[in-house]
Amino acid sequence: MSVGFRVYMKRNTPPRELVEAFRSIPAANVADCMGRHFAMHPEIRRMTLAGESNMVGVALTVKTCYGDNLMIHQAFDMAGEGDVVVVSNEGGRNRSLMGEIMVQYAKRKGLAGIVLDGPIRDAGAIATAGLPVYATGSTPGGPYKEGPGEVNVPISCGGVEVHPGDIVVGDEDGVIVIPRRDAERVLREAQEFQKSDTAKLQAAIDGTADRGWVRKQLDAKKCEFLDEAF
Repeated sequence: MSVGFRVYMKRNTPPRELVEAFRSIPAANVADCMGRHFAMHPEIRRMTLAGESNMVGVALTVKTCYGDNLMIHQAFDMAGEGDVVVVSNEGGRNRSLMGEIMVQYAKRKGLAGIVLDGPIRDAGAIATAGLPVYATGSTPGGPYKEGPGEVNVPISCGGVEVHPGDIVVGDEDGVIVIPRRDAERVLREAQEFQKSDTAKLQAAIDGTADRGWVRKQLDAKKCEFLDEAF
């Protein structure tokens, strides 16, 4: 087996209805139900106009060499409807990993989105392409197509470990990753969290929010209050 230059053709994937259930839950609420972990670095941001709902799909992972997109092309050929191609890039920032042509190909295939730990080019066209794309920015510098690399292996993207088949959720705040094996439990907790969060928001709007918890927390931590000027 050629370690470092190989393609795994199969993934263990979650049920489609489980994936879709995350579509209407804000990424922040889901992340709060996972110990406030699993959120990608804010450097990875949405490069396309916001849609009516979350980007939600199943991770198809790619490990590339710095500034090389040969294995991303391979992943696109393998990917299907509902997949989110998630790409590591050895921290590279000086070469784009794809442009408008690849994004349009991915859209045609029905991908749910693209997440790149690196930049794009053709930023203006991609912004209105209608497919969610998250990246670190843009540069006119183009990629190589030499390899090596791997497809459908564990990677690190935006500081988060991503396994093939994990659920990927993105909105205007950024991208989170839900481990496949934990997805059912996380969904239950996120749905309950969202109900509570909605109630808190309404209380903040109508002026009925109970703020007593702040003083209780400070008292418990022995914060000192001084009735005088500094």
